[in-house]
Amino acid sequence: MNLTHLVTFSLWAAMIEFIGALLIIAYLLKSLVVLFKTGQVTVARLIVADGIITGLSFKLAGTLLKTIELRSWRQIAMFAAIFVLRTALKRWFAWERSHLQQYLQPHNL
Repeated sequence: MNLTHLVTFSLWAAMIEFIGALLIIAYLLKSLVVLFKTGQVTVARLIVADGIITGLSFKLAGTLLKTIELRSWRQIAMFAAIFVLRTALKRWFAWERSHLQQYLQPHNL
């Protein structure tokens, strides 16, 4: 493997996005374990929301790293669409997470 391939930003961005995908999968598996062991749907949903927020943070970082290699208006438009979509999803899951935490608090007292 040529050493110049390690320096390309698209390779690092892909690796960071892959880590984000692995995080989402790991949290989904953890939520399934919690769901089957305890049967607590709300706790499982909270774990999924945490995982998606964490994974999307990594995927968003990878997307931002790709901006260095944008060369055409079409690439810029595609980047902007992906960036907006991932940011909106992250905010929606953060709202869902806070909503689930509020639901759990009165029940844990």
